[in-house]
Amino acid sequence: MLRAAVLGSPVAHSLSPVLHRAGYAAAGLDGWEYGLHEVDAAGLPGFVGGLDGSWRGLSLTMPLKEVALDVATTASELARRAGAANTLVRRSDGGWDATNTDVAGLAAALRPHLAGIPARALVLGAGATARSAVLALAGLGVTTLTVRARDTGRAADLLAWALDAGVGIRNGSVAAIDPWVSTRDDVVVSTVPPAAAEAVAATVPEQHGGVFLDVVYAGWPTPPARAAAAAGMTVVSGLDMLVHQAAEQFALFTGQPAPVEAMLAAGRRAAGVGP
Repeated sequence: MLRAAVLGSPVAHSLSPVLHRAGYAAAGLDGWEYGLHEVDAAGLPGFVGGLDGSWRGLSLTMPLKEVALDVATTASELARRAGAANTLVRRSDGGWDATNTDVAGLAAALRPHLAGIPARALVLGAGATARSAVLALAGLGVTTLTVRARDTGRAADLLAWALDAGVGIRNGSVAAIDPWVSTRDDVVVSTVPPAAAEAVAATVPEQHGGVFLDVVYAGWPTPPARAAAAAGMTVVSGLDMLVHQAAEQFALFTGQPAPVEAMLAAGRRAAGVGP
C-alpha cells in the first residue's frame, strides 16, 4: 500500500482526502490510500521523520507551508520563490522535495474566467497563500498589484517582495483596508480567513466588472463571494483552486495524470455545491 495524507492544524475540515480518494478511484489506483493527520508546526519534523518508505506525498495546509521548507531535503524554485510549500514529494533517495502547487491551482482556477490579460490585480491578505496568489497573478500577466491587509507592515513587505522578485510585477501600492475592494482592479483574490469575511463583503462596491476569487471554500458562497456576485463580478470558488492544486499533487505523488473532473465532482458533492 502506497500512502499520502494532508497535514495541518486544524485539518479536520479539509476536503483533500475526498479529492485524492476520488482521483484514486477514477484512475483505478487500488493500492493507494490517503489520510488526514493533525500536525502543528512544531510537530512536523518529527512526523515527517517517522514515515516509512510506503509514504509518497504530503499535502500541507496552515500552519505548515513555511516550516515545510525547513524539513525538506530539497525545494523547487517555485517553492523557494514563494517562501511557502504546500506539498512534500518523496524522493528516490528517501528524502523529501518541497514544492508549491497553490500557484498552479490559483492560475488554473482563474484562467477560464479571464477575457484577456489582466493588467491590475488586488490581493487581500499578506500571508503564505497571498504570496502564491501574487505569483499566479504575475504568471497570468498582471503587472500592477495592490495589497490590502489588516497589518499594513506585512502588506508592504509582500508588495516589496513582489516588486523585487522578478516575476513581472512592475507597479504597486499598499492600501488601507477600508474599503477592502475597489473598482479599478481586473482581478481580486481574497486570502483572508473567514473571521474577516464580513468586513471584506461590506466594502465590495455596488458595481464591479472584474473577477473575484475567494480561497476559502467552506460555507460557500462566502459573504465576500455573495457580495461580489451581487456587484456583477465573475466569482470563482476556492474549491476550484483546491481541486486544481490537488490535481497537481496527485500527478506528483502517483506519476499519473489526475482525473480532474472526477475530483471536482467529488469536491462539489462534499461541499454541497453540486450533485
